[in-house]
Amino acid sequence: MRRTCLSLAAFAAAAVLCATAQAQGAWPDRPLRLVVPFAAGSGADIVARAYGDKLAAALGQAVVVDNRVGAGGAIGAGLAAQAAPDGYTLFLGTQSTQASNVAMYKKLPYDPLKSFDAVSLLGTFPLILVVNPGVPAGNLRELVAWARANPGKLTFGYGTGSAQVNAELFKTLAQADVLLVPYKSNPLALLAVTTNEVNAMVIDPGPSLGLIAAGKVRALAVTTAKRSAVAPQLPTMAEAGMPGYELYGWSAALVPAGTPNAVTVRLQTEIARIAVQPDIKQKLDQAGIEARSSTAAELQKFMEAELVKWSTHIRNAGMVPE
Repeated sequence: MRRTCLSLAAFAAAAVLCATAQAQGAWPDRPLRLVVPFAAGSGADIVARAYGDKLAAALGQAVVVDNRVGAGGAIGAGLAAQAAPDGYTLFLGTQSTQASNVAMYKKLPYDPLKSFDAVSLLGTFPLILVVNPGVPAGNLRELVAWARANPGKLTFGYGTGSAQVNAELFKTLAQADVLLVPYKSNPLALLAVTTNEVNAMVIDPGPSLGLIAAGKVRALAVTTAKRSAVAPQLPTMAEAGMPGYELYGWSAALVPAGTPNAVTVRLQTEIARIAVQPDIKQKLDQAGIEARSSTAAELQKFMEAELVKWSTHIRNAGMVPE
């Protein structure tokens, strides 16, 4: 009798293991959620929706973009970090959530390196200094001169932590009294520039290129070390008279720490295939974003370096964590 009970117990255990293996092998068997910590229409959102559509086709399940806005991306990042590491929650990390926020906030609901497992880089893009057309400055040198001649009159908008870092860096290098004005998102701050509610901001290409082409805002420079293919006519900040100004934006795919390695590998493999597809490259090119991919190890090393770079700029600007 005892032997029979043991045999039945062993059979039951084997059945459970078999069912578990089948469930794991069937991933994904329901829709995935892609948490984006910034507003619809932002550069991060554009990247998320472009890759999300392609991932849905590759995986055979819907990828639902979930915009969770606030606190420089910290709200969305915290939500994603606390999600079950079962392969059904992805996170769109950026230079704000994984780098600048660490030095800008005294306490975050996540650790940028420990709360997530790296999957792949998704895209990189320059940032663009734009001003309202009514601002009496046709280039960066004229803008700095105007700011110095009119203390406190030049207003800079920002909607994310990294945008604030860019504004603070401008203020520091310009050696001028510049008023910084926070908004709930970068698109809202950019809208404020079009109405001259604020005079200027540093913004990603996605939401700004159309407004630049329409004359709603005037572009003065890009923030990368070299001129960008996105707007080759624009000088770099260094060329325009502000050496030492070099920052750029990026987006990456992450998952909650502890997500099965097989899931991470599958996602990285699919992203690598997606990033080189002509239609995805064209779609992101139109938004001023270069489609990219990487291994998980490469992304982890990249994020570690970015965290150091952004933190250094924040300290040098004298910014006090909130």
